[in-house]
Amino acid sequence: MRFSVTVSVVAALVAGVSAWGADGHRTVGCFLTPKTLSFVQTSLGTAFNRSLGTAATWADDVKNQAAFTWSKNLHFVDAEDSPTTNSCSVHELRDCGNGVCVLAAIANYTTRLVTPSLGTEQVSEALRFLDHFIGDLSQPLHVEAIEAGGNGITVTCQGRSTNLHAIWDTNMLDVHLNTSFGGSIATYTNNLVARIKADNFSVPVSNWLSCTSTTEPFTVVDPNPNGKRDDDFGADIRRDIRGLLGLGHGLDKRAITPLACPLVWARESNLFDCATVFPVRTGDLCTGTYLANAIPVIDIQIARSGLRLATWLNELLDP
Repeated sequence: MRFSVTVSVVAALVAGVSAWGADGHRTVGCFLTPKTLSFVQTSLGTAFNRSLGTAATWADDVKNQAAFTWSKNLHFVDAEDSPTTNSCSVHELRDCGNGVCVLAAIANYTTRLVTPSLGTEQVSEALRFLDHFIGDLSQPLHVEAIEAGGNGITVTCQGRSTNLHAIWDTNMLDVHLNTSFGGSIATYTNNLVARIKADNFSVPVSNWLSCTSTTEPFTVVDPNPNGKRDDDFGADIRRDIRGLLGLGHGLDKRAITPLACPLVWARESNLFDCATVFPVRTGDLCTGTYLANAIPVIDIQIARSGLRLATWLNELLDP
């Protein structure tokens, strides 16, 4: 499949979303086919400059508005694991049993995006939510329950007191941009795109797309700590989701079929909680070894989420 690289769309996932902060969602590479790009531009319209980069902030912008308060808990999944003892895991039934999490949200808005009977505004809304939530899923602390995803853990960054979630959302990326890219989001974006095209990451780019099906339901067979298998999910979670879906107009009142790929991506992000996020948090975390270990994670996760978003949209809109 041929991909067109568009720098305006390459800015897709870093524009003020809680994952990767106000700079983050402008800094992701997106590779869209011409047909997909046309759909995206038409769907977003002039209100969002026809750009996924501009639209990526919308889900955060509206979550505190009365009409969208139901969406607040869709930005993350509380993985009830133990990264401080090097035990990381995500289980859909355990961690998203009521369907109120980013995994179910991605499944829901994937379906809604290709449901024309919903009307142009709701389809556009589905695109904006997907734009945001696939980015959120790439931030390791959006896949962690401990201390509200690190929000309750006080740390120091550049001499100032803040929290662990905040430095992963924003601060360390800002330091990275200022130190290595002259503070230029465009320069960073172009660097990520060049590295994607050159396959210049610690994990081959082809591996990032090992899961791309927008319809395959998850069939994970390993038991979760509650003694049930995740593939026992079916009846339980579909029943619970029927209750959840009264939350707001953006969620269907039909059962959501949990998808395989969001869970795969969530587990991948969550592993960084054990490997990089929680170990050895002493001193100023925006300098030295902690920052040096974090930057490759930030780079690969932002790049992955951009390429995955583009591939997901291509699969849906230009199969």
